[in-house]
Amino acid sequence: MNELFKKIDRKIADWMKRWSEPALRVSFGIIFIWFGILKPLGVSPAASLVKATVVWLPFGSPELWLNVIGWWEVVIGITFLFRGTTKIAILLLFLQMVGTFMPLIVLPDIAFQNGNYLTPSIEGQYIIKNIMIISAALALGGRYSKKNET
Repeated sequence: MNELFKKIDRKIADWMKRWSEPALRVSFGIIFIWFGILKPLGVSPAASLVKATVVWLPFGSPELWLNVIGWWEVVIGITFLFRGTTKIAILLLFLQMVGTFMPLIVLPDIAFQNGNYLTPSIEGQYIIKNIMIISAALALGGRYSKKNET
């Protein structure tokens, strides 16, 4: 019986290894294209948060930045869809994540409840969950090192 479980475990692990990369790339593509395109279309629930975050920038209006960020996210999503552009996607994602975490610093009254940094608001949770997106990008990017390319 122990050998049967080991065989099943190997099959499942092989299946996960085979499909994890395409699943991650397609998931990134869907999420970034979908959430990104909502911004220039004017229907993003994150629009007010984005605009409040970029209002201090010395050039361009918050509306302009909302559109730039939205299209940037669409490009991230598209580049994740193709294996050959995954490294570009990861670079664009890391650059985008710098801005994504800005509300935690510049808008703490929106990102946290009652000034308590241990209790993020729904907006704060929305931002903090990006740690998982960064981790998934690192896992995916690690598959593209020279050592792993054949």
